[in-house]
Amino acid sequence: MSSSDSLFERAKRLIPGGVNSPVRAFRSVGGAPFFVKAARGATLVTADDRELIDFVCTWGPAIHGHNHPRIRAAIGAALENGTSFGTPNPLEVEMAELITRFVPSIQKVRMCNSGTEATMSTIRLARGFTKRDKIIKFAGCYHGHSDSLLIKAGSGALTHGHPDSAGVPASFARETIVLPYNDRAAVEAALTANPGQVAGVILEPYCGNVGFIMPDPGYLAFLRAITAKHGVVLIFDEVMTGFRIARGGVQEREAIVPDLTCLGKIIGGGLPVGAFGGRAEIMDLLAPLGPVYQAGTLSGNPLAMAAGIAGLRLLEEENPYQRLDFLGRQLREAVLGACRAKGLPVQVPQCGSMFSIFFTDAPVRDYATALRGDAKLFGRFFHACLAEGVYLAPSAYEAGFLSTAHDGVALTRACEVLSGAIAAL
Repeated sequence: MSSSDSLFERAKRLIPGGVNSPVRAFRSVGGAPFFVKAARGATLVTADDRELIDFVCTWGPAIHGHNHPRIRAAIGAALENGTSFGTPNPLEVEMAELITRFVPSIQKVRMCNSGTEATMSTIRLARGFTKRDKIIKFAGCYHGHSDSLLIKAGSGALTHGHPDSAGVPASFARETIVLPYNDRAAVEAALTANPGQVAGVILEPYCGNVGFIMPDPGYLAFLRAITAKHGVVLIFDEVMTGFRIARGGVQEREAIVPDLTCLGKIIGGGLPVGAFGGRAEIMDLLAPLGPVYQAGTLSGNPLAMAAGIAGLRLLEEENPYQRLDFLGRQLREAVLGACRAKGLPVQVPQCGSMFSIFFTDAPVRDYATALRGDAKLFGRFFHACLAEGVYLAPSAYEAGFLSTAHDGVALTRACEVLSGAIAAL
């Protein structure tokens, strides 16, 4: 028995499903997960000493690759002073200054410990600000596992065939209106049918949790205009896309100014983190200034802040976005070329360092069209790649990620493996 198999058997006795986050269990693609003992650059090292080229990048944070020396040194320096203080610390002020400079729509920001905390808090803020109860979200967009948002969700909920979670009261679900992404008429109809009742519209501006899906041209500008018209708070969940699609996120690339923004992943440098921010008049409703309560023992943790600050300063110094987009286009063209040669239908949406591979002949623009992809074929493709040392997300409904560490030999080898796996299907 391999070391990973042995670890998984031990884990299953003590951890539900043997994993601490559902998609890691490989249920969507079949087989058993591998365990990782180290990571560096573009590579994972498994418990069995296999080296894998990694296109999951810890689900987004590792834009500089794994175990970057600058980030590791920043954590080490912070560790010399302690792990947690339970008081304000200078690093959280520096982080707030960086975030508000990089993302102009964020006038004030609060740190928390996860993307789920960030999205949950923005929903509460939107309700407190508008004194309304209903929320609009979009099918397949995943915003963490809080009750208001785990309805028609993507990510692991979709992967395991349960886009609605047990344990969410029907009364909560009634306050959440779920619409198709990229459907303007549905938004107009929902706001007309619920006059003065919708507090906020939350979305991943570029979807990453039902696979990678781009908005139709003008769609985000339409959402900005119609929410402003109806007095509805527009919330961009940029936990995944923030600092990855551009330094200022999708909102910089699309020139859209949301009212509130959720952040995470990259701003922790690989450590647990979340943040949310936006218009000062909304953010000032948070306790201790206002009546909307939010708190967290480890919010603004000095180790996470030090790691995140180092990562953001690297982005500022290197400005790697054009280079990352070039790498993404290389990977995309390799997959498209191999599928053309094989006669396989495929869609490979890609922007910058994010991409997905859908085995379907129809463009993917929402939850319904994502589900038309051949998930069983993707599972075979996934295992063929893994056997040759390339690790993709273990689900047909997750985005892939590149890092600056993929430049060069890692990407060349990965393109060869992906092309070979397609040829063998």
